[in-house]
Amino acid sequence: MNFGQAIIEAIESLNANKTRSGLTILGIVIGVAAVIAMLAVGNGAQNTITGSISGLGSNLLFVFRGNFDAEVRNPKPLTFADAEAIADPFQAPSVAMVAPVIGTNLEVSFSGEKSNPTVNGVTPSYQQVRNIDLMDGEFINEDHDLGQASVAVIGTDVADSLFGHRDGLLGETIRISGQPFRIIGVLASKGGSAFGSEDNVVLIPFSTAQSRLIRRSGDRVDSILVQVISANQVSEATEEISQILRYRHRTELGLDDFTVFSQQDFVATAQTITNVLTIFLGGIAGISLLVGGIGIMNIMLVSVTERTKEIGLRKALGARRKDILIQFLTESSLLSLFGGVLGIGLGWLIAFAVGRIAAASGTQLIPAVGLDAILLATIFSTAVGLFFGIYPANRAAGLQPVEALRHE
Repeated sequence: MNFGQAIIEAIESLNANKTRSGLTILGIVIGVAAVIAMLAVGNGAQNTITGSISGLGSNLLFVFRGNFDAEVRNPKPLTFADAEAIADPFQAPSVAMVAPVIGTNLEVSFSGEKSNPTVNGVTPSYQQVRNIDLMDGEFINEDHDLGQASVAVIGTDVADSLFGHRDGLLGETIRISGQPFRIIGVLASKGGSAFGSEDNVVLIPFSTAQSRLIRRSGDRVDSILVQVISANQVSEATEEISQILRYRHRTELGLDDFTVFSQQDFVATAQTITNVLTIFLGGIAGISLLVGGIGIMNIMLVSVTERTKEIGLRKALGARRKDILIQFLTESSLLSLFGGVLGIGLGWLIAFAVGRIAAASGTQLIPAVGLDAILLATIFSTAVGLFFGIYPANRAAGLQPVEALRHE
């Protein structure tokens, strides 16, 4: 029996039991669709997270207190003086600009409406370091910072929560922890990121935050953002910053009490997390394929029982063990292959629907159906058909012609 003839006979056999074949295929369809959809959602989440981090800039460094790789007792806090030292071109020639930040969540209100966004005290350099765009108005300048001005730049989520609109807000007065602040700018929408919502923020002058709202002992800061001259000098800048802070903090060798993260570090961490998530989701969906494969084996065993006399007749007419084996393996493979093709289409529709739902809810998630996922699902579904078809096919091929012909 050649391969073409085996396919034709397999199709005729499956066509003779349409309902049973359809229900068997359904198990594979659901399994493959689940795998495709879950992998698409995982890839979409990875693209969203890494994209938002990459949007910060490839030449951006983050300096935090404490050593994330080793336990250091009583790490010294980062200070405004540390930021000034890092900004010194003689000590750190690879550094272009520095922006110290202090921040916390505070109640912000306007005319009875309240919100609880992140309030950050920033210097004028923050706009360039973080690549901030404004929808309206201006950013915090040197005069605001030197004069401890009561001015604020708000994100679009804060504007929506307090005012219900984003236009014509310049000059309006909001209250932060009960203190009045005049709006001088509205940030352009950036959406969510690995650092939380970029739109649910209020930016005020660093000096104002330090003296009136977010008091820190001494001149402590929560983090220091550093813009490197070019992406090629990130490594040099990291080493320069480390040497400056080691000297200023008098740290012991190998026991840094600070951590310098680059944008690539965040991307790598995010990719690791999302890869684990994607594998986890794909593994759960793969269980559906396993259930579908068991369904194929069950139906093929029933088919062997029903066609015992047919198998005996074929053997009596000269069919070899290999011919019977190929015939039943072809049937099980076709079941899983048809189910895989239909499952790919259904999985794409599910992924598309998830993307539409995410867009409607304001979540930046675009599921990505990759060629690798399609090939994986197709190959795996066919392999499931072959694997779970081996036992029924082998059982059919092992029947003795005389006993098979006597079967009722």
